This record gives sequence, structure tokens and C-alpha cells, in this order.
Amino acid sequence: MCRKIKVVFFQRKPYNFNKSVEFIFKDVRSRMPDYIEAVLKEFSYYSKGILYRIAILWEAYKNQGDVNHVTGDIHFAAIALKKNKTILTILDCSRFANTKGIKFWLLKYFWFTLPLRKSRFVTVISEATKNELLRFTNYSEKNIHVIYVAVSTDFKYTPKEFNNKKPLILQVGTAANKNIESLIEAIKEIPCHLNIVGVLSEALLTKLKKYNISYSNFVNLSQEAIVQQYINCDIISFVSTYEGFGMPIVEANATGRPVITSNILSMPEIAGNAACLVDPYDIKSISNGILRIINDDNYRESLIQNGLENCKRFDPQKIADEYLRLYKQIAEQQA
Repeated sequence: MCRKIKVVFFQRKPYNFNKSVEFIFKDVRSRMPDYIEAVLKEFSYYSKGILYRIAILWEAYKNQGDVNHVTGDIHFAAIALKKNKTILTILDCSRFANTKGIKFWLLKYFWFTLPLRKSRFVTVISEATKNELLRFTNYSEKNIHVIYVAVSTDFKYTPKEFNNKKPLILQVGTAANKNIESLIEAIKEIPCHLNIVGVLSEALLTKLKKYNISYSNFVNLSQEAIVQQYINCDIISFVSTYEGFGMPIVEANATGRPVITSNILSMPEIAGNAACLVDPYDIKSISNGILRIINDDNYRESLIQNGLENCKRFDPQKIADEYLRLYKQIAEQQA
């Protein structure tokens, strides 16, 4: 393809506490070939209140390209874009789980029903998210494409001697779905040290103190510092109750660390045979999983080796090429 294609990446105004969307598509843009003019349009306002959202729609309308890519979270921006030029990325359907009544129907209409109608293609980051989306909407399955999240090349295999006397367990994220309260109860009788990345609520601090958990807490870490946390630890814990993908699973795989994660939603899909799968609602299941990783050397090593293979599925160039295929398809239909 010779002619230049302008792809506009519409992105929310970033929050300091959550930059996952920004990292994902910054990498995708960096891997586009020369004939793709990758333009970032970061909205001027947070998605809060009617007036700010109307302003976001106006900004979207005024900044369209040959291909428009709404990169998650601000789904409603697709309403202002031309359907035959628009791709909408949906990271998860968690908004449905947290709303009821009239708010649920308004959310469904403006974040899913209308944006889906105005999108030529929809991409999701797991089969689990695709299945959720199909449950909640009647959008055509043939226009939904599963494109995984790429693992950052910052995460590299770094061998480490496992500390089975007092392993260091890493927990990345402290939102309610990260299920840290259950993790705390699961390790209360296991000699270990817990490193937690993210702001701790009073409830979590109280629970850590109640069970006399040895822990350290880190906030606002740079990417380099987060990578170092993976290198330093012995086990990554990711026993979430809800995830659209589960990036720490793949980051653990790439670093060469055993990971324990949940047996629900996207997590088994992303982990494959490269994680210890447990029931996140069963404290004993979590505890037994951690103990198996600590005490069974062969099992732990198999998780590490399987992880080094598993993370190849999430190669950054492979992921970027899958988006590129959709961009070209939209551009060719306009030619």
C-alpha cells in the first residue's frame, strides 16, 4: 500500500492512577509502518458529566482521520465518528457489573449500543470480553476481533534462586477486584513477605495489621521500578475477581516468575498452562496454590518454563500487525 493513511487514536484524558490504555496504544503506534500517519488525539476533558462529554464528542467529530480508533474507556466518542472509518476497542464490560436500574440502561445505550452501531469493527482484548459483550449486546459477532494486549519488551527473562523459606509475593494493583483481602487471609499462616503496588485503603491496612502480615507498599512507581519489582519477587499473585485481560500474568511469564491467578473469566485464557489456577472466592484454594508453588520445585519450574512459551503469544509486533490489518481493510474500502 503506497498512499498515506491517517489513523487517529482517540484517547481519554489520562488519569495519574491508571495508564494501561495509554501504554497499550503508545506501543502500537510506535510499530506502524511509514505509510501509516499515527496521530494521537488525547481529549481535553475527563469523561465526567454531560457538558464535558458533549465537548469530547465535538472534539472527536472535528479530528477524524482516514481511520478513527477509539482506544477504550471513552466508548461514547464513537457516536460522533463516521461508521465506515471507525474501530472501537473495548477492554472489558466491568461497567455493567457495577450499575443497576436506569443508570444501567443509560450506560448500556451510550457506552455500548450506540457506539457499537457507529463502529465498522470492534476489538476486544480477550475471548472472555467478547463473550461478555455478546451477552449484553446484539452486535454482529463477525465484526468483533480479539486482539490481545502486548507484553512490554521491558519485561525480560531474569533467573532468580527461589526463596522457599520466606518467598516475596508481588501484588500489582489494589482496586476492589484485585481481591487483596482474600489474598491476605490466604497467606496469614504462610511465612512470606508481600509487596503491594498501589494505594492501600484503610480496610486493607486494618486487615494487614490484624493478621500481622509482613508487607511493603509502593505507589506511583515508574515503569522501570515496576519491572524491578517483578525481578525481585519469587511469586506474582493475581487472584482477581474480574479482569478483561490480566497483564501481570504475562509480565510474570516474561520475567520468569511463577504466577497464581484466578480460574474465571479471561485469566485461564491468558495464562494457558503457565499459571497456578485457583478459585478467587475460596481462601483455601488460594492458600493451597501458593503452598504448592513454594513446596513443589518441579511444578514451580514447569510454570516458569511454560510461561516463557506462553508470553510469545503476546509479542508486540504481532499485536501491532493485527491492528494494522484492520486499518488497511478500512482504508481499502474507502479507496
